[in-house]
Amino acid sequence: VYSSEWGFSKLLHWLRNNPEKRPKLVAALEHCDMAAATLCGITDPDELPRSICAMGHKWMWNQSLGGLPPGEFLCAVDPLFTGITSKLKGRYAASGQIAGRLSGEWARKLGLRQGIPIPVGAFDAHWDAIGAGVRTGDVVNVVGTSTCIMAIAGEARLIPGVCGVVQGSVHPGMAGIEAGLSATGDIFEAIARRAGTDVSALSQGLDVYRAGQTGLLRLTWDNGDRTVLVNPQLGGVTLGWNLTHTAQDELFAAIEGTAFHTRVILERMAGHGVPIDRVINAGGIPQKNDVLNQVYADVLNKPVLVPQSEVMSLGSAIFAFLAAGTFKTVEEAQDALCPEYRVVAPRADAAAVYSELYPLWSKLYFGLGNKTAEPIAAGDVLPTLRRIAKETRGKFDATASTS
Repeated sequence: VYSSEWGFSKLLHWLRNNPEKRPKLVAALEHCDMAAATLCGITDPDELPRSICAMGHKWMWNQSLGGLPPGEFLCAVDPLFTGITSKLKGRYAASGQIAGRLSGEWARKLGLRQGIPIPVGAFDAHWDAIGAGVRTGDVVNVVGTSTCIMAIAGEARLIPGVCGVVQGSVHPGMAGIEAGLSATGDIFEAIARRAGTDVSALSQGLDVYRAGQTGLLRLTWDNGDRTVLVNPQLGGVTLGWNLTHTAQDELFAAIEGTAFHTRVILERMAGHGVPIDRVINAGGIPQKNDVLNQVYADVLNKPVLVPQSEVMSLGSAIFAFLAAGTFKTVEEAQDALCPEYRVVAPRADAAAVYSELYPLWSKLYFGLGNKTAEPIAAGDVLPTLRRIAKETRGKFDATASTS
């Protein structure tokens, strides 16, 4: 499955809709490569810096397979791709290498010294994982409008349903694994928008919610499924509604749903040779949403580490320092620059509830999300949701009455 958001899809859309411009096409670039080339004053297409992070994850470049997909394969997709790989020339490299040096023109514009070394670029989430301190055995959830789930491993192995396994894409010396959720924060925003409010206001009081208390089970396919079903045609599903449910109930159920989805992805990765010893919640949302961090810890039944300060852009700073020779290795730079973590520990009672809910969620995820799936027995879902919600509210009421 190849995403409509990736390089060849976008290029094909451009080719189909701009016939008069096709003869003038010189090169197609990812933004991170265009930025590096522009700053370095590189105009020769054969010398363009090409990020193997961008080209590997979005353009199917694989050094061990000879680079880009064969021209015959691409032409079989659409004849407009004839000769297209000649428009993707350049120097393919990881972020540990130099794209070039700051040109005189841009040095004057920016008020900087000409000749500053500029590293080969990469995608933001991949550098965010470096800034979050990722090491082998870690998974970094970069949680924002969507979620990118990043990990590194000693060698690249294909993982069913995980579209991005690229050597050197996160850490220059390791295989980078990228998975994710098509929407996270965007779902929270949509729930708040439908309720005529915003996420900040709707989140007030969310900290008193308990695992399973809403009686709702939410499949967070509002923007399709990126991993592991890889199906953009899916839509969000919420089970268990009654006449008294509120938008805040739905928001909490959506947080639980994204956590369940993350658990599916981590289990798939772990089942195919990617060790997951630590879970790090990075990105913008974990910095300001303690409820999400706690729910993730409870659903995963693992401590969740949250950087004590924002790490966005820290990864780019680390590679800039490496380009300048300030540090010799990624790890040395991480030790010097990455913040400490605060640890969000799982709660035993909540983890027990989620251990009962997760099999229901997983059954529905694979049963409803895959059109070739075997029929599933779902008659137990709604009664279980009602029972768990009743038990949770009963425990909460009992605790409140004695306090």
